[in-house]
Amino acid sequence: MARILYGVHGTGHGHASRALAVAALLPEHEFLFVSHGEGLRRLAGAGRTFDCPTPETVVTNHRVRPLRTALRLVTFLRRRPEALRSVRRLVEAFRPDAVFTDYEHVVPIVAREAGLPCLSIDHQHVVPLCGDVVPLHRRPDHLATCRAIRHLFSGAEEHLVTSFFAPPRRPADPHTRILPPIQRPGILTRTPSDGDAVVAYQSYSTFDRFLPLLRSIPHPVLVYGLGRDDRDGNLVFRPDSTDAFLDDLAGCRYVVCGGGHGLISEALHLGKPVLSFPVGGAVEQYLNALHVERLGYGRNGATHRSPPRLLAEFEAGVDGFRARIRGGDFCGNERLVAGVRAFLGGRGVTPRD
Repeated sequence: MARILYGVHGTGHGHASRALAVAALLPEHEFLFVSHGEGLRRLAGAGRTFDCPTPETVVTNHRVRPLRTALRLVTFLRRRPEALRSVRRLVEAFRPDAVFTDYEHVVPIVAREAGLPCLSIDHQHVVPLCGDVVPLHRRPDHLATCRAIRHLFSGAEEHLVTSFFAPPRRPADPHTRILPPIQRPGILTRTPSDGDAVVAYQSYSTFDRFLPLLRSIPHPVLVYGLGRDDRDGNLVFRPDSTDAFLDDLAGCRYVVCGGGHGLISEALHLGKPVLSFPVGGAVEQYLNALHVERLGYGRNGATHRSPPRLLAEFEAGVDGFRARIRGGDFCGNERLVAGVRAFLGGRGVTPRD
């Protein structure tokens, strides 16, 4: 058993979910997760955790707020020396054999100082490879995101980048590899079927246009992520429950969600068409929704089409979307395990007795 210190970005659920899936695929190792905020809360029940601040993205009304995000970054940078000291003490106490990072800032810096091998496993590093498909009006957001990735989140010596789509450009760095998505065990044990209900997931309660759109869907809609447990017309609000959500996801007609890579990848693995509404200004989410549409897996909600037209196009195309999804490869678990073991073995890290 090797000891792995795992730095995980704290904003949203996706980073923590991916880290938990990675840990489940490598049961021979001991993990200690370093995260903050929502990420820390999601990781808390899965093993040992340590609270460390990280640069955060501020989202209100389904849009990234650049000024408030920049102010949060300034606040974080003032606290960074303290964060570095706390993680250095953690490294001395835990004595890790290697370090993993999922879009986390502090842990890779300390790993480099300590001479520890550091492996990045995330989706965000696909963004710099997608500049060719970003429209002109989104280029400023894309450039800002690429700078943040380069200066804040690229401290690892090797990168395994998970993605349900192949980026337009291949990595120039030989230490960067693109893999299909990592699927958590609960997804792999479900047998998909095509029911009549639609699954909708939205964790931002301030997304004002979301519920009106769902009310116009001509099917029952099972709504997750808003912390409600009641019914409103065709909308059935579900309380948080991983098992119930995965059961509903496996048996639904299609999925309406944001632009997060994790849920889109899970839906595609289960053969479900996706109607994606990415957070405004979140380039990584926009690219996910863009490729959902380009690859014929569903529709990108970040367009100038009116909601009725968008929904009508999507409903009319569901059967065709399902057929194209069947030809995709949406599970990179075995390749991820092989890549991690090659990384650790190449640096002399082997399970301890």
